[in-house]
Amino acid sequence: MSTFTLPNSDPQVSVNLTSNLSQEQLLSFPAFKTWISTLQHSLSIQQHKSHPFHTTPYKLRKIDVQSVDFFGGQRLGFVKLQAEVSNEDGEKLPGSVFLRGGSVGMMLILQPDDVPGNTEDEKQVILTVQPRIPAGSLAFAELPAGMLDDSGMFAGGAAKEVAEETGLEIPAGELLNMTELAAPRASSDTDEHLQQAVYPSPGGSDEFIPIFLWQKRVPRSQLKEWQGKLTGLREHGEKITLMLCPLDQLWKHGRRDGKTLAGWALYQGLRQERIL
Repeated sequence: MSTFTLPNSDPQVSVNLTSNLSQEQLLSFPAFKTWISTLQHSLSIQQHKSHPFHTTPYKLRKIDVQSVDFFGGQRLGFVKLQAEVSNEDGEKLPGSVFLRGGSVGMMLILQPDDVPGNTEDEKQVILTVQPRIPAGSLAFAELPAGMLDDSGMFAGGAAKEVAEETGLEIPAGELLNMTELAAPRASSDTDEHLQQAVYPSPGGSDEFIPIFLWQKRVPRSQLKEWQGKLTGLREHGEKITLMLCPLDQLWKHGRRDGKTLAGWALYQGLRQERIL
């Protein structure tokens, strides 16, 4: 195990590493970089007299890395750490952190093209059904999750399944970031610089998920074909599949998935505010 001082930290923050993690690996890990810069900014704004912690500000004093997981051999995937954040009165804030970084959630809505475009009639949402071992499930229904690749395309296992089953490819230029539409970016130095995203478990994880909306009108015959095919039932050995869910029933079918409920709430709120 080795120790180093976090660059540009005041007061100096000692970082204790596990034996299989180097300083360079941690400091270059995107999830760590985003988390530490966000936290440091939030701590810095305590200097403003209007901040509730101004009189006895909290400071980051130490980071203990407890365990790490690598993907594919050497690519750092997850980091579990304990951050010591306290004030001069000895009061501490809970600092158990599971670092995994961000992903994206996609609310993909299809509608027959013979229905008036200014209505919500007959809209269907694509859900994935797949094993989610952390939830103890082998058939978890949720909004497709993944990432935006370097070319701006929705990528990952769910995106691949959507493309294979429907032929639909989703370019970034056709996406609306609903989380960003709902909350403008920080406009002053006294605002926290959180991600324009949903934080599904902020009490223990840095994970953030911007929820994107993509709507497409398709021939009724095509949608009917997909409705018969995308039932959520998997063939033998198939790990991930798709199902179509009526938009007005999304809150029921996706009730266990935080990003699905967040997508539903954002969609309804943005429509109510006439932003969508």
